[in-house]
Parts: sequence; C-alpha cells; structure tokens
Amino acid sequence: MSIVVTGATGHLGRLVIDELLAGAGTEAGVPADRVVAVVRDAEKASDIAARGVELRVADYSAPDTLKAAFEEGDVVLLISGSEVGQRVAQHTAVIDAAKEAGVARLVYTGILGGPKADIALADEHKATEQALLDSGLTHTLLRNGWYTENYTAQIPVHLEHGVVGSAGEGRVGTATRRDFAAAAAAVLTGEGHENKTYELSGDHAWTLAEYAAELSRQSGRTVTYTDLPEAAFAEALVGAGLPAPVAALYADCDANGIAAGQLEGGSGDLSRLIGRPTTPLADTIAEALQG
Repeated sequence: MSIVVTGATGHLGRLVIDELLAGAGTEAGVPADRVVAVVRDAEKASDIAARGVELRVADYSAPDTLKAAFEEGDVVLLISGSEVGQRVAQHTAVIDAAKEAGVARLVYTGILGGPKADIALADEHKATEQALLDSGLTHTLLRNGWYTENYTAQIPVHLEHGVVGSAGEGRVGTATRRDFAAAAAAVLTGEGHENKTYELSGDHAWTLAEYAAELSRQSGRTVTYTDLPEAAFAEALVGAGLPAPVAALYADCDANGIAAGQLEGGSGDLSRLIGRPTTPLADTIAEALQG
C-alpha cells in the first residue's frame, strides 16, 4: 500500500510530501518508498524523485493516463485542480480511476462549508464531493478554508496601493498552506478518518482592515483597507489584469463569502488534526516581509 499525492508539484502537494516524509506529527516519517507523487511533468518533479519518492505521470484532463496512477490498497490524496470550469470532469476522472483500481481510501481537498458554501467558487467542490459520495469509495473530506498566502503573496501590491476588497467587516479564518498540508498528511497516515469530514480553518479569524493594520505595523508603511461594492471590486481586479470571469469569482468570494461570514471557520478541526495551533497571521506576514 502506498500513499499517493496527486498534483504533487503544486504548492500544496509539495508541502504534503514534505510533511509525510518528515513525520506529520508522528515519531518517524513515512518511508519514501511508500510515497507516490502523481505529476503531469516528471522533469518538474525531479527533486521529488531525488528524495526516493516514486513518480507516476498522469493528467486530470486525460482519463486514460489515470489508469496507471493508482493501485489496489493505495490511500490517495486528490488535491483539487486549479482550472475553474474543468474541475468536475477532472476530479470525476480521478475518482473513477481510483475506484477501478480498488484504492483503500480517497481524501479530497474541498472548500470550507461544503454544501453550505454559497459562493460560485464552491460549486465545483460541491459537485466533486457528491461524485465521491456516489462512488461508494471510503473517503475523507478536507474542507479547506483560505490560505493566508492568498494575501501575503500580494504584499508588494498592498504596500504600494493599499488593500482593496468587498469583504466589509467580515472575518476570514485563514491558515498557511503548511498548516493545511500537515492536516492532509495526518489524515493520510492516521487511523479513524474513514468517511469523516473536517472543516479546516485557522484558529483566529481576521478582517481585511486588521490585516492592513498588521501589515502597517510590521512594514512601517501606512497600509489602508478600501471596501468597495462587489461590482466595483470586480472592475478594479479587471483593471489590474485579471480576466473578467476570474475577477467576478474573487469579488463574489469577498462579498458573498467573507462578508457573509461563510469563511470565518472556527471548528478547531485544523489545529486538532495537526496537534498544534495554526500559524498566526502576524507570523506569515513577517515571513513574507523577510523575503
């Protein structure tokens, strides 16, 4: 039996492999020869292979390639794809291939709130969860909240132009990708997670105004938060270079997700799974500022 990580060359996938090999909170890590990385491009995964991890080349969009990605008894992590509009078909292809192979369990990274999430970005995740339930596979649902890096990756822009959004005074319970990766590794290696669902968010939710204030404090620059109506925020994102459909999704997440309290979280599932507090916003900002 192997632990199989799909999308292994992405930001989250690489961190999950790191956590598996490091131990995921246990005394010893998973032996490298029990970890498999499913990748589209083996060359881009050469550093992963150099650690002794087996590579299997497959593409979510090419179902025939997925037939060799899984073996009977594997525990599989399906990291959601990044191609909005294509993900239901892609994820269903993975689920079908996993079922055909006879995997022991499939773990899926969905979205905080699951069926209750009332934002457009959640639609494909909800459809994937239903496809997984319909498959009859033993599963674990990891409903991930927002990554803190969604914001800290934009710090140069925020220092220059301030923070703009449509979140109002809504709070967002972010955690770092490393926190979410540690949770995935714990679920992949631990016992008692069969057919369980976890709502994953940071321990302390914050507003965008509080984020701007903390960034101001640490940078020594004055950073303000400007709240815009949803349509105006979408227009601003288009002006910054985002395609209109993507801008509309982001604005919807702010106005109908964060402002409506849907992304605040607070279940405590994430910190319980990883056995420690989630990484504070201030720490992630400090790390980003240090470069």
